[in-house]
Amino acid sequence: MSSVLVVGYDPQALPGTDAETVRAALDGELKRFAEIGVEAAMTLVVSDGSAEPALVASLTGRPWDVVVVGGGIRKTEQLLPLFEQIVNLIHRHAPQAAIAFNTGAADTVEAALRRLG
Repeated sequence: MSSVLVVGYDPQALPGTDAETVRAALDGELKRFAEIGVEAAMTLVVSDGSAEPALVASLTGRPWDVVVVGGGIRKTEQLLPLFEQIVNLIHRHAPQAAIAFNTGAADTVEAALRRLG
């Protein structure tokens, strides 16, 4: 069975964001993964220094086929250092994993499927 780790910015930490709606969309994507037979997990991070240990634990907890990095991390200029950190942690701790990028919570499955084949 294929495996996907979704890495996103914690919507609770984004001012002006409807965190409940974003979280519901992310949870919906996890359900979609299950429906197509893909094991998926999600790690939500913030840029307060806690991202690295959380990501390392997730990345090394099992072998991942794909790691999807969320658009909220990539598209926010202030989060560029966090984005770089995430890509380098994936490279170091899950070198076998393909890296995919979604545009938002609602196309996470499609992003992963591009890399799964």
